[in-house]
Amino acid sequence: MLPIAHGISLRTSIDEEVAKLLELKAQLGGDDGKHQFVLKTAKGTRDYNPKQMAIREKVFNTIISCFKRHGAETIDTPVFELKETLTGKYGEDSKLIYDLKDQGGELLSLRYDLTVPFARYLAMNKITNIKRYHIAKVYRRDNPAMTRGRYREFYQCDFDIAGQYDPMIPDAECLKIVHEILSELDLGEFRIKVNDRRILDGMFAVCGVPADKFRTICSTVDKLDKMSWEDVKNEMVNEKGLSEEAADHIGEYVSLQGGMDLAERLLQDQKLSQSKEACAGLSDMKLLFSYLQIFQVTDKVVFDLSLARGLDYYTGIIYEAVLTQVGVVPAPVSTEAQNGAAEETVSVGSVAGGGRYDGLVGMFDPKSRKVPCVGVSIGIERVFSIMEQKAEASAEKVRTTEVQVMVASAQKNLLEERLKLTTELWNAGIKAEVMYKKNPKLLSQLQHCEDSGIPLVAILGEQELKDGVVKLRTVATREEV
Repeated sequence: MLPIAHGISLRTSIDEEVAKLLELKAQLGGDDGKHQFVLKTAKGTRDYNPKQMAIREKVFNTIISCFKRHGAETIDTPVFELKETLTGKYGEDSKLIYDLKDQGGELLSLRYDLTVPFARYLAMNKITNIKRYHIAKVYRRDNPAMTRGRYREFYQCDFDIAGQYDPMIPDAECLKIVHEILSELDLGEFRIKVNDRRILDGMFAVCGVPADKFRTICSTVDKLDKMSWEDVKNEMVNEKGLSEEAADHIGEYVSLQGGMDLAERLLQDQKLSQSKEACAGLSDMKLLFSYLQIFQVTDKVVFDLSLARGLDYYTGIIYEAVLTQVGVVPAPVSTEAQNGAAEETVSVGSVAGGGRYDGLVGMFDPKSRKVPCVGVSIGIERVFSIMEQKAEASAEKVRTTEVQVMVASAQKNLLEERLKLTTELWNAGIKAEVMYKKNPKLLSQLQHCEDSGIPLVAILGEQELKDGVVKLRTVATREEV
């Protein structure tokens, strides 16, 4: 007889072998030899069902009609670009670019935004001025929180004005556009924060940040909407190697927000006024606010020194629109929260952003010819998820088709008559539908109208055909004509 211990080990090894064989069998696809597919969309992507598409279409129509109202044209560019076109344009975010597998030809990457392809398009076609919008999908290898409306494949929706114009006029129009779109979509309360790269750089300089650290400190300041000042300061000092003193100086400035008055006050600021760059930015900020007053949007715009926007290519004015719902999300408590505005409103997240990027086109131009640009990107995915939540919450039914009339019959053997009438309606440009059955029950035809929100039914019967008429029934009220 085998010793007991040996018997146990033998049994476990048999169990292990059986488990291995079962696993192998599962991999090979079970009994019928069919491969078991995992049915899911790729990480960070989603399908849109008809209801979601109906909401999306409505949002697009609102946005596009605003862009057109402001005189914009539209373009399209390929979904992938040469890898070198995208490299070095996005600062610390460059690691999120999707590179395509080397196919033995050109090295390609999926576009990360619509701005860099736009700059490439301008340089390549030697275009010096254009006002264009572009709505298309972009790709980022992010670790997405899909509940918050962040994905690896998502739509961007951009409006840009390229060309040599007088200062702040196109910039003000971009802010007007953001104001119009957010008001029209009726997403709730919002604020548009503005700042200027030159003011930031001037501030960094007078606070004692070394010039080679401007960009990296900038992307840390950009996290102030997600992290407390303590955490941001910690990152500056411990990770980025900034002196504690410089970090504290920055802290004094980034807690400031206001309007034209703040720009005037900072022009008088002993330290900041030493920076030529900051002064130029502040004078432009005053000019911007004077145009915004004429455009009637100053009620929502706030000059906020903590706004940094992490992208490398901004050179002047920058802005971001945030939704502010009272008491929706607990905000990180920060030194900023002592400021009245930050206290009562809680940011739900950015729904639009943009700024001026005067050097980007020059990077692509062989003669380094500059084409000044300013633009805005609407965070359309965030907008979708908010609109979807609103649709869920309201009892209102979202229609996914636009059919106006259902052609029905009460008796049998009238298929051809129904098809004839449907054809007549289609030829007259009327949206009509017919059931794909020879002899459908009247009840099931009416039920279909209820379910898909078709307002009218045209009912054919022997008698109607004799009299050369059609019975038209309003589905909701059951009235017949």
